[in-house]
Amino acid sequence: MSDQNNGPEQPEEGGPNPWMKSLMVWGGIFMVLLLVVSVFAPQDAAGEAVKYSEFRTKVVEGQVAEVRIGEDRIVGKMKDGDTFSTVPVAGDTSLPTLLEENDVAFSGAPKEEPNLLVYILINALPFILILGLAFFALRQMQKGGGAGGAMGFGKSKAKMLTEKSGKVTFDDVAGIDEAREELEEIVEFLKDPSRFSKLGGQIPKGALLVGSPGTGKTLLARAIAGEAGVPFFTISGSDFVEMFVGVGASRVRDMFEQAKKNAPCIVFIDEIDAVGRSRGHGLGNSNDEREQTLNQLLVEMDGFEANEGIIIIAATNRPDVLDPALLRPGRFDRQVVVPVPDIEGREKILEVHMKKVPLAPDVNSRTIARGTPGFSGADLANLVNEAALLAARRNKRLVAMQEFEDAKDKVMMGSERRSMVMTDDEKKMTAYHEAGHALVSLNEPASDPIHKATIIPRGRALGMVMRLPERDNYSYHRDKMHADLAVAMGGRVAEEIIFGHDKVSSGASSDIQYATKLARNMVTKWGMSEKVGPLQYEESQEGYLGMGQTARTMGSEQTNKLIDAEIKELVESALKRATDVLKTQEDKLHLLAQAMLEYETLTGDEINELLENGKIDRPDEPKGPSAVRPVHGSSIPQAGRKFGGGKGDSDSGPAPAGA
Repeated sequence: MSDQNNGPEQPEEGGPNPWMKSLMVWGGIFMVLLLVVSVFAPQDAAGEAVKYSEFRTKVVEGQVAEVRIGEDRIVGKMKDGDTFSTVPVAGDTSLPTLLEENDVAFSGAPKEEPNLLVYILINALPFILILGLAFFALRQMQKGGGAGGAMGFGKSKAKMLTEKSGKVTFDDVAGIDEAREELEEIVEFLKDPSRFSKLGGQIPKGALLVGSPGTGKTLLARAIAGEAGVPFFTISGSDFVEMFVGVGASRVRDMFEQAKKNAPCIVFIDEIDAVGRSRGHGLGNSNDEREQTLNQLLVEMDGFEANEGIIIIAATNRPDVLDPALLRPGRFDRQVVVPVPDIEGREKILEVHMKKVPLAPDVNSRTIARGTPGFSGADLANLVNEAALLAARRNKRLVAMQEFEDAKDKVMMGSERRSMVMTDDEKKMTAYHEAGHALVSLNEPASDPIHKATIIPRGRALGMVMRLPERDNYSYHRDKMHADLAVAMGGRVAEEIIFGHDKVSSGASSDIQYATKLARNMVTKWGMSEKVGPLQYEESQEGYLGMGQTARTMGSEQTNKLIDAEIKELVESALKRATDVLKTQEDKLHLLAQAMLEYETLTGDEINELLENGKIDRPDEPKGPSAVRPVHGSSIPQAGRKFGGGKGDSDSGPAPAGA
């Protein structure tokens, strides 16, 4: 790939900083000026300065050999060879007589004419320094400061990606095969355009990568840069936006001018939603800076002037807010969806990242992939990194399966807070709360299997029941939603059955929040209410000027009352289902809660074994709580235990979208 770069000059690797180079140049100029002044300035070689009275005394004492008398200075030489100078007293005419009486040779000194060059240099030096500093500052802002400089606002901030930036190829991209295949075709077109053009095909003008955060959109773009063998410019959507009107449009023009000089080439715009949002949200006549920038981008991509050989690749996780004119064929001919990987993709991604760490023989990437549904590529990379860090903290030479399991629990449920002090009452209420979730989940056929239940505080939760689906789910059925609602209510119902109505704690806060949100979506978005019907009554819309998201309910006041009644009916129905299960199986609730108090953490298999056999066989593990120390205090536990997958949260924080 070419190393040519028409953008801002970059310091050579290992070379001096441009600011330091300029500072050294100006420092050298200043030193030269000082040297010139020191050479041409009148030199006073008169030696030691003495008082005039002292000079006359030395003359009388016979110590002075000779003198030269000037208008404002007398210089002379002592008989011992030392030189001196003194300033005469105005109007003293007796000095020549005194010198003659003491046999001192004297003469007059010619009047020195000032050096014109030195005079000019001395007087012009401050102005030269001021001009030099101003020139230096402007040059740095325009050149070294890049497009952000005072004289370079309109310059594009696009940077050319070279081999030095770290080459990434399609071999480094795993788990998103369909997206990779579409982009590989663009690379093949750049390498051999005649293969397609002879059949009448035209090179795509643009490709939009759409996907959730962390799915690998930027990695795909870097792989294209590594494979294409053509100049590759990269820029962020936010780099176009400035406080000065017209700067963004100027940068778009400059970016395409650079691209034309290097065609065929690829221009990658990351997070294009920063500049490509739908027009019409501005104030007044909607002619704000961002819209001008978007208009210029639309013209450059497909206007009267054809930009042949320039392929625009953009990435966003918000395709819903992009302007329709930006998405039409001829601008972005292809919209490439980069999805969250399925189990096969997760296994391939894990294998790519596991190459970088030493693995123990017991590590099975397939097992880890099965236990991480919904994880993106970035999540899986973080999982491998966390496992490696855990192994390092445990002074192990290899990363074993245990580290991956612990890292998975840490990523999914949060870090253990074993140092957190809980009272016996808090631990007991937490154990029954989580046991309620677990028991209802086991009695709901549509519920996901339990992966792990714990009363060890993790993240912002005092305890949680973690459920994992047996396979990847792409849609959810009504019975699954009713089961999730019942499981969410299981913790609160267990507290009420065991401790009484007056002792119900705030621990079910996030459960209630989750259940309310799920029930509202069932009624207003998914048409799962018989009375309301299969209509959408609520939709998300972008806030004013693009700030935030707001939910808008469509319907009359009577319809809104019916919606609220249906939401309440769904939640109360789930509460009744959970109550029926726990009241009929109260003995199992006690058994499960006591086991959680004893072991603190139980796997799904251990819970099933306990409920079938009445005991758990753990011969190698000491029983009893090991780290949570009981103290006396309030019996009301903190809020925020999640009953299922996802991080717990507190009363003050937002609830996760799902469990």
